[in-house]
Amino acid sequence: MPQVKAEDMAEMRPLTFTSRDGLTIYGYITLPKAALQGQKVPLIVNPHGGPQGIRDTWGFNPETQLFASRGYATLQVNFRISGGYGKEFLRAGFKQIGRKLMDDIEDGVQYVISQGWVDKDRIAIYGGSHGGYATLMGLIKTPDLYVCGVNYVGVSNIETFFESFPEYWKPLREIVKEIWYDLDNPEEAKIAREVSPVYQVDKIKKPLFVIQGANDPRVKIAESDQIVTALRNKGFAVPYMVKYNEGHGFAREENRLELYTYMLGFLAQHLK
Repeated sequence: MPQVKAEDMAEMRPLTFTSRDGLTIYGYITLPKAALQGQKVPLIVNPHGGPQGIRDTWGFNPETQLFASRGYATLQVNFRISGGYGKEFLRAGFKQIGRKLMDDIEDGVQYVISQGWVDKDRIAIYGGSHGGYATLMGLIKTPDLYVCGVNYVGVSNIETFFESFPEYWKPLREIVKEIWYDLDNPEEAKIAREVSPVYQVDKIKKPLFVIQGANDPRVKIAESDQIVTALRNKGFAVPYMVKYNEGHGFAREENRLELYTYMLGFLAQHLK
């Protein structure tokens, strides 16, 4: 990408902090120039997808650089279950999706606030796939922390998500039971329902923007449809972008440009 000039790029710093239960957590903060000059800037919290075995890495990230060019800092937390930190760290997140993973994200936000880089009253959460699910859970679990959220191809109901696995995921079903929740176990099925956003829509009070590809084979459109429908049925306005020629994330340039145009508008409106 020779058109990208290094001097125009925002600084991306590695972070280390301790979770509330004593685990060392790593991540990254991308800081726009205003933050480096001592101003407190708005923050976008960006949980990664997966979640198991995936991680954010240091280096050029066009999305965080886009946000920085508009004056936003971006926080990426490699919460427990992320890859690259050893088997013990990976396994610490098993059966904790929607629970301790969310605690790690919140602890990361509090750490960043304590460093004096960001305005604690202007924080948004945005992510895709598991990151979209984490967006919904963030608005439910810690509604006072965030001003708004953007859910991009995210899971809203663990029960229907499991039922709709694509054929090529079905051989992995037993592994998923170990990592996520075993819905055949009544105790774990109860937890899975408790951490399924669609059953807790009454707790969502902050503005939400939902984005979905209609042909998504992994997180099917029903996941977004049901959370949007549930919220609209209680009189909650939800802007909802669907592209009928896209799948699990937008691949076509014209759709990506539209996605970022609307998302940046939504963030600007609520983060002011």
